[in-house]
Amino acid sequence: MRKTATKQSGKVPAQPGPREVLSVKSGPPSDTESVIPGAGPSVRPGERPTVRLRDAGPDDAPRYAPEWLELREGPDAAARAGDLIDPLRIRLANLPGKAGLVIHDLGCGTGSMGRWLASRLDGPQHWILHDRDPYLLHFAAVASPRSAADGSRVTVETRRGDVGLLTPDALAGASLVTASALLDVLTRQEIETLAAACTGAGVPALLTLSVAGRVELSPSDPLDDEIAQAFNAHQRRGGLLGPDAVNVACEAFSERGATVRLHPSAWRLGPADSALTTQWLRGWVSAAVEERPELKERAERYLSDRLEACRAGELNVVVHHSDLLALSRPTGGAS
Repeated sequence: MRKTATKQSGKVPAQPGPREVLSVKSGPPSDTESVIPGAGPSVRPGERPTVRLRDAGPDDAPRYAPEWLELREGPDAAARAGDLIDPLRIRLANLPGKAGLVIHDLGCGTGSMGRWLASRLDGPQHWILHDRDPYLLHFAAVASPRSAADGSRVTVETRRGDVGLLTPDALAGASLVTASALLDVLTRQEIETLAAACTGAGVPALLTLSVAGRVELSPSDPLDDEIAQAFNAHQRRGGLLGPDAVNVACEAFSERGATVRLHPSAWRLGPADSALTTQWLRGWVSAAVEERPELKERAERYLSDRLEACRAGELNVVVHHSDLLALSRPTGGAS
């Protein structure tokens, strides 16, 4: 993996302008023209939606748009399970001979996990931000937090690479592994690899906001369940686990001796979250139609009605997620 040290500014840099964007890939144009990449389906099974910049090569990593990650950061922070922090803090406080924490954030995106967690942990922290996308790594590094809960210094470095190839050796000296909204876009083999790396290094893992496959909309509509089922099937394309990921991860960590805790972490979206709800709805319905094209006509009417209710401040949505804390058995060489 490539390593890069970046100065922190504490401010998210400007979003790419129209001249910087060459193309945006998304789902069917009839109902996803306004979907921010990352909110909607990809073109091929197993491929994430992308924003491709003018200087990007054909083999560059897929990209989530920073706009999508920025929209969801507030609801993500509100949803994450604070009840898992105390057992994590106890484990970290009992680490032998540590002058500070070394935290690996996998699939870091724009770094929202660090901005949420660093201020909840004491002591000096060095965050190692992993992602395949150098553009998002830049965002994450310059907008990273500067201080811990007790005012201690927080530093960062970035590593570009594939988190599906993680090994125990790559986690040597680590205190914690984190990830947010990652498990459901991994395959079973990738989750097994992740669990083996963490448990092999004796490192705890906090893996948040994995989709649970359940959505509640109020007021309800007869098509809600059908759209949800088609969306869940779409998430399992290309060998990805989608809503099955958190259960597979629980088994993978438990089988390797880790103590696993689960906690619900639902998005609760109301009138104040209309921008996110709009993008989520478009992506959710588009993925369902991509999976089941026969839904198209009914889904278009459904989406129109839902967006109208959202604009009127009359729609509430609960998108269920799960947070997982895996406390691996310390190893002789683990920190």
